[in-house]
Amino acid sequence: MSAQSAGLLLYRRREGKLEVLLVHPGGPFWRKRDEGAWSLPKGELAENGAGLAVARREFHEELGVPAPDGEVTALGAVRQAGGKIVQAWAVSGDMDVTTLTSNEFELEWPPRSGRMQRFPEVDRAGWFDVEAARRKLLPAQRQFIDRLEELL
Repeated sequence: MSAQSAGLLLYRRREGKLEVLLVHPGGPFWRKRDEGAWSLPKGELAENGAGLAVARREFHEELGVPAPDGEVTALGAVRQAGGKIVQAWAVSGDMDVTTLTSNEFELEWPPRSGRMQRFPEVDRAGWFDVEAARRKLLPAQRQFIDRLEELL
């Protein structure tokens, strides 16, 4: 069975334009990548995990603030290039991205150096209009923007 993740796509309207909140992965592999590298806040779904509960928990872990309580709408699932299945839910809300405090992971860096370093799981977050979000997002996740626009 393919690995699975669950995430929340937070959205808001600013000056009549739809904006979505995306996160940039932390760590050395992603440091210099921008377009096509961002994601919605998401995390691994255990075999019997409840997707929405995982999505809310991961939002909190990656951004340092609880997920908004608003009405959530399922956006379905997509398969990423590596085979991972990502389920997503949309919720309206707002947050100040300058207050980001992400959990961390440990990695041997540089490779084979024997030195373990800690990196934030998410090194930054940003609000993007839908056109910019499509450029920033991992290709498979762009479908979530299309689905959100259809719903709204």
